Amino acid sequence: MTPDCEPPAPGLARNIRSDYVTGHILLMISVVTYSTAGLFTKGVEAGAWEVIFWRGFFAGAFTTVWTVHRGMFRRNFFAMGASGGAVGVIGALGTAAFIPAFKLTTIANVSLIYAVSPLIAALLAWLAMGERVSARTMAGCVGALLGVAVIVSGSLGQISLNGDLLALCMTTAMAAIMVIYRKYPETPGPGPAVLQSVLLLPFAALLGSPFDIARSEALLLAAFGLMFAIASVTLAEGAKPIPSGQTALLSSLETPLAPIIAFFLFSEIPDSATFIGGAVVILAVLFSIRNET
Repeated sequence: MTPDCEPPAPGLARNIRSDYVTGHILLMISVVTYSTAGLFTKGVEAGAWEVIFWRGFFAGAFTTVWTVHRGMFRRNFFAMGASGGAVGVIGALGTAAFIPAFKLTTIANVSLIYAVSPLIAALLAWLAMGERVSARTMAGCVGALLGVAVIVSGSLGQISLNGDLLALCMTTAMAAIMVIYRKYPETPGPGPAVLQSVLLLPFAALLGSPFDIARSEALLLAAFGLMFAIASVTLAEGAKPIPSGQTALLSSLETPLAPIIAFFLFSEIPDSATFIGGAVVILAVLFSIRNET
């Protein structure tokens, strides 16, 4: 056996598998925290730009304090490189579409549109990295898309076109960020997350009235900022050891999760198509990640 064909050392193989498992755990945390976005946005009377301002302000503050506490401030903010800057800009564009989408359409619709991110991420990874998409991952992508099609079939004629288009823009931005972290795993997570919030603050202040909202809503948006900070960091760190297609597939678990949470808090009752399509999405994700190591 030639040296090029030697299998990895046992210790290295264990580390690779450990990183893979850790990546999945972090991505699941990201999914749960991201799934609360619609709840916070729908739960306040403040407009989209007010939500963007205060979520960004508090998310940036929480993340910055965390990096200082961990002694990672310089690496995250002054050495993020071009890839970190790209994540910040793309993330800002995605956020500018993400929050208004919830104001214009339902939580379920935004979540189900996000489920097409596996196809977008896989395509972008192939174009940018030449990353091969395994048969299992591709089957999962097709299954997730079929699940989305089932959900959409129950919402035809009721979906706001503007809200759906904004949700699609957000989905594309998130898929692009996943690919960037896959191609440049040394890119830090916290710094770019803060950058995307800071970039939007002046626009939100000019286009909205963030200082005129009620104090109780400001407290809710502070909690929203904390959840976003957690979601951004766990997504960035979790995406590094995981192929882009799988990362997006795991993130698509938000599709059935967000409507379930909305049901318990807002009494939004998904129709039968949403339940069936959500089940298809979950099964597709579980199938795609099983034995992929």
